[in-house]
Amino acid sequence: MKSTYNGLINIYKEPGFTSNDVVAKLRGILKQKKIGHTGTLDPDAVGVLVVCLGTGTKLVEMLTDHDKEYIAVCRLGVTTDTQDMSGNIIDTSDVKVTKEQVHEAVKAFVGDYDQIPPMYSAIKKDGRKLYELAREGIEVERKPRKVHISAISVLDDSHIESEGLFTIEVKCSKGTYIRTLCHDIGLRLGCGAAMQHLTRTRVGAFTLDTAVTLSQVEDMRDAGTLTEIIKSPEYIFRDLDKIHVKNAVRTLLENGNSFRRNNIINEDPEGVNDKEYENEMFSEGNKFRVYSEDDVFFGIYTYSAKTAMFNVDKFFFEK
Repeated sequence: MKSTYNGLINIYKEPGFTSNDVVAKLRGILKQKKIGHTGTLDPDAVGVLVVCLGTGTKLVEMLTDHDKEYIAVCRLGVTTDTQDMSGNIIDTSDVKVTKEQVHEAVKAFVGDYDQIPPMYSAIKKDGRKLYELAREGIEVERKPRKVHISAISVLDDSHIESEGLFTIEVKCSKGTYIRTLCHDIGLRLGCGAAMQHLTRTRVGAFTLDTAVTLSQVEDMRDAGTLTEIIKSPEYIFRDLDKIHVKNAVRTLLENGNSFRRNNIINEDPEGVNDKEYENEMFSEGNKFRVYSEDDVFFGIYTYSAKTAMFNVDKFFFEK
């Protein structure tokens, strides 16, 4: 009987593959259709691509929302139609900026900023993807979108004066285009810039040091060790409080039904015997990891203080 894999796998996306290529190849390797990725990486980019398998596909949208971290190499003095060095060069200029000016320009992007998405992107306009229009030579007006840069720093500035290159590390919200950030830094410096290389180093709890290549996935499949690196769906909810439900109402759990607060086992939340904390814990809209008495994970439930009921938000249990 063929195994079905459920959960999350941290893939190292190699250059030359689209994110959809990775999904297609995994479908072949794992012999299952229910697979989805959690955020596009450009073909030239490398790094963390979290892929959801089986019941884990319920998390695609949720993981897409997670903060991400990148390391990018920017080239000053050049502007391209794609905002990275894979595109056509549309302008060049002399680079006469100092390291100090680059550091100042980079710092200016910390916090919220209105970013105009690039034409070469998968965003849709009137039902068509922008990159399809761009390939036909059509440019349309794009509305700025608010993105958030929580931290940005220059990792290497030693090649600014000799080659016009510098490397930045960026921690940002979903929907941030790093090549557009490089482009905007170039605009601020007055000499233009394009992204030369991009590595995604983190998506939520998934980091570069635990990412595996497609060939490693094949090797682990053949060795029967693949389940060791597949994270269960509960992995990304580790920050939520955990509650156990009494066996008496397990049937409610198994059917994905709501249950009452008095159906949970009386336990100190996270070992804290504090009434004030407990009241704060069980407040309107709080989310919880829900388990049976024997520690089987059922899903994520939202608490309604008005009804003292826990209602299913994301259900993962399979009979």
